[in-house]
Amino acid sequence: MFSKACEYGIKASIFIALNSYKNVRVSLKSIAKEINSPEAFTAKILQDLVRHHVINSMKGAYGGFEIEKELISTVKLSHIVNAIDGDAIYSGCGLGLHTCDENHPCPVHHKFKSVREELKSMLENTNLEELALNIKSGASFLKV
Repeated sequence: MFSKACEYGIKASIFIALNSYKNVRVSLKSIAKEINSPEAFTAKILQDLVRHHVINSMKGAYGGFEIEKELISTVKLSHIVNAIDGDAIYSGCGLGLHTCDENHPCPVHHKFKSVREELKSMLENTNLEELALNIKSGASFLKV
């Protein structure tokens, strides 16, 4: 459903949030290792997230990536998805047709419309704090 870049961006953001609660900035290398992503690809994803103000980047010996603690609860999954994949997930055709709308629907248009609306609601109502705390408590995992 999400692009590979978006999947990595979500995982990286959760990992950064989890470490930010401990006042720890994380390096590109440690993020890439944690989310099983090539470093160069991870760097591009993180640049997009910094550019869209989802995460912060600090240069230097004590640098790395972080999210201000008080902002972790305000970062929604929709912010990450929009930063990396844009908003096409909310309007794209379920079958990938170039022209698909209410006036010219594909065979799954009306059923897929409700799925997209539920997805949008979930992305807009799920924040990084919730996801990071689930990992911290052991209720969910970033990798096996």
